[in-house]
Amino acid sequence: MRDVPGRTVPVNGRHVYVEETGEGPLPVVFEAGGGCGRTCWDAVTPLLASRARLVTYDRAGRGRSGPATGPFGIDDLAADLVAMTEAVVPGEFVLVAHSMGGLVARRAAELLGPRLRGLLLADVLPETSPVYDTWDRTAAQVDRVMAVTQALSRFRPSARLFSGNVRRLFPADTYRTMLAEDFTPAGVARTRQEIRAVAAAIPEFRARPPRPPSCPTIVLSVTRAARGRERQHAANREHQRRYADSLPDGRHEDVLSGHLVQAEQPHLVADRTAELIGGSSRRTG
Repeated sequence: MRDVPGRTVPVNGRHVYVEETGEGPLPVVFEAGGGCGRTCWDAVTPLLASRARLVTYDRAGRGRSGPATGPFGIDDLAADLVAMTEAVVPGEFVLVAHSMGGLVARRAAELLGPRLRGLLLADVLPETSPVYDTWDRTAAQVDRVMAVTQALSRFRPSARLFSGNVRRLFPADTYRTMLAEDFTPAGVARTRQEIRAVAAAIPEFRARPPRPPSCPTIVLSVTRAARGRERQHAANREHQRRYADSLPDGRHEDVLSGHLVQAEQPHLVADRTAELIGGSSRRTG
């Protein structure tokens, strides 16, 4: 199993597990997507280790973090993210977020203010995306499937079977850690909670969208769609582009990848993160 030093940090009455690697003038904090934790960035962080101090973590209730006591919604997770950064990187930093983590990051950005010097959103769907029009029904269908997955995940062969796509994308030691932490009954249960949290958050996001981040923001759209979902995927990419265009300092980019872009295109994710680090350094220098 991977062996990276870490520590437990108190946030809002609970505890999250944080790993810190690399060295550099401006820290980078990573927010994982739904069903993932700190390990999903393992292909990216070594590429940035000489350019920045890198912070990955597990949200409460996931991986090595403590139980998720108290309220559990996107706003609560955003508050946890802010509290974690106040404890670990109290100054300015760049934030990188994937998928569901982008909703968390965008709410957190409202609270971070000038501390946030750059934002990278990797295949994050804005609330305007048409896929969210029926997300409550989609979430219910996914939850029924995941209830079966949760029961089967007690058995290692079954867990390896339904996590085969992840096994092919991540380094072997990372996958072994994911298998032990994420593809377990507790890990799958937490993923189900995260999916429900997104379903509950979308109406609020549509009624009160997060304020646009004032920092440079790069929005990455993946171009490889799941079979049979090409039209839906094209619509989602268009809404990602529109979101980037609506920002004071936004940029959109298509990436030849599936959804787990940090595993399929780690060099590109690292390069775009480095651009944000460099741009922030020039503005503060």
